[in-house]
Amino acid sequence: MSNPTAEDRETLGLAALPADVVAILLAEDAPPRLHAHLTLVHDVARQLMARVNKAWAGLAVDAANVAFGAASHDIGKARHPDELSGPGCRHEAEGERLLLERGIPPARARFARTHGADRATLGLDDLLVVLADTCWKGKRDRAVEEAVAAAIAAQTGQPIWKVFMKLDGIVEAVAADADGRLEWQGLFPLRS
Repeated sequence: MSNPTAEDRETLGLAALPADVVAILLAEDAPPRLHAHLTLVHDVARQLMARVNKAWAGLAVDAANVAFGAASHDIGKARHPDELSGPGCRHEAEGERLLLERGIPPARARFARTHGADRATLGLDDLLVVLADTCWKGKRDRAVEEAVAAAIAAQTGQPIWKVFMKLDGIVEAVAADADGRLEWQGLFPLRS
């Protein structure tokens, strides 16, 4: 099977990746599994952003940057494909470098590096990319969710426990479709 097509995405109602991300994946001859993974995390980030923006209107978060960050966070695995099926973090700095080489602005290229960074150093946009990369597969990470809740609470002035409760419901709803996403990603090979 090749890279995900519009028809493939249609099976789960997934949004297309940004054109510049697709162009980089194709130019790098990235494995179809990477293309599928980025498609899924991008879609989950869009779902999270829609729900977060509805829950906390006026929140200072750049939904377009979050969506782009989710769509490109693992792009360095095009050059380190062994990290698609095994551990490793070489793809993080390599991904940022690759994006910068291809003309992506630093404010967007950073997500390739920051999705693996110390959560205490990240802003809300970066934390939402990390959250999307965690919950797309149904995994919950309390530390990430607490960091997101703390960032939202700091902006809104709401008590952190109240923000966390609302965020918990959002993440639970988005994570609920994980089995279908994992199955869909598994349809695509690890090698081109």
